[in-house]
Amino acid sequence: MREKKREEYDVVIIGGGASGLTAGIYAGRARLKTLIIEKALVGGLATYTNEIENYPGFPEGSSGLGLMELFKKQAEKFGVKFKLTDVKSVDLNGEKKTVETFRNIFEAKSVIVASGGRPRITRAKNEENFLFDKGISFCATCDAAANTDKTVMVIGSGDAAIEEGMFLSKFAEKVIVSVIHDEGKMDCNEIARDQALGNPKMEFKWNTMVDSFEGEEHLDTVVLKNLKTGELDPVKVDTCFEFIGYEPNTEIFKGILNMSKQGYVITNEEMETGIPGVFACGDVREKNLKQVATAVGDGAVAGVNAEKYIAEEEVFENQIMQKEKVGLIYIYSAIDAPSRELLPIMKDIEKEFEDEVKLNVIDLYKGKSLCDRLSCDIDPMTIFYTLNGEVSAVSTDCSVPAVKKQLKELVAEKAAANA
Repeated sequence: MREKKREEYDVVIIGGGASGLTAGIYAGRARLKTLIIEKALVGGLATYTNEIENYPGFPEGSSGLGLMELFKKQAEKFGVKFKLTDVKSVDLNGEKKTVETFRNIFEAKSVIVASGGRPRITRAKNEENFLFDKGISFCATCDAAANTDKTVMVIGSGDAAIEEGMFLSKFAEKVIVSVIHDEGKMDCNEIARDQALGNPKMEFKWNTMVDSFEGEEHLDTVVLKNLKTGELDPVKVDTCFEFIGYEPNTEIFKGILNMSKQGYVITNEEMETGIPGVFACGDVREKNLKQVATAVGDGAVAGVNAEKYIAEEEVFENQIMQKEKVGLIYIYSAIDAPSRELLPIMKDIEKEFEDEVKLNVIDLYKGKSLCDRLSCDIDPMTIFYTLNGEVSAVSTDCSVPAVKKQLKELVAEKAAANA
């Protein structure tokens, strides 16, 4: 079997939707060698939306495909490369991370997971013929205006389905809701249920599920099946909205990234996953609102922090953990007076040892990620001593005699090793 080709990048982004493209724009603009891997269509689910009217800067609206093409063009302007293939496996531990596809192994200093998700579908007959722009939609916010004065169907009775159904009723002439439960029973909260039942534009088909979708080029009929009688009920509609859940594309990350019960990647506000250098953004994240605008915000944060991580990694390896001299790393807090007062003292100690000791000073708060790499989660006024690029000792005794004693021992040890 032919050996897979290896390629090195600064940043590899898994997923080419709105968040992945935005992360790529930021990483590319920071002059990082960046690769976006997308298994389907660059632009993700947004490309299937006919009209996006709520993305800032486009008062006349834009097609999802047109907007995503602009994103891609901007990423390419900053040198971002694209590979249209599926990711088979990842190894995200260590300084060098790997992303493996069918033909290649991509090595990266930082990886951004932007693999998005997919709407859960009914799997009824002919469904695949009408997905997205052919009559089946998964986003009321995106497609409500296009259904003004039309008849639409909503599949589902959870909070999302009923709330989106009520939103659609502001535009559509009629909203028909297919519910699998007995009359009056829904999966949404009681307030939403009561509001929906009282909405004159909403009609409910109880004890039903979709049997098939029918139409020529575009959906025009949803055939519902009564779960109690088996009777088929063909319903004429202009669009069918499915709100029966959402599935994140996180199968290859199970057991690797921290996830919610539903399989979404859990991050903090910095898009950090908990693995150094690995970030997640967009719809693959555990969050409430999934829109192009929120995906862009996520991607910007992930791209900036990937660049910051790589820059700090270089500082950490080449300066903080340098091998040429004995290292004196002083952790302090700018808001703590006693620890600030030690700064000139530490500099004087470095001068006393002339060219044998290298001092690095890290603010406990501003340099938090550097402190994390040192596994420093203690109070300021902490000293790390290094020898040959490795931590040799850690101490909270910052008195001059104690520091000098430790440094003399390490300088002597280094000299003996080089003799």
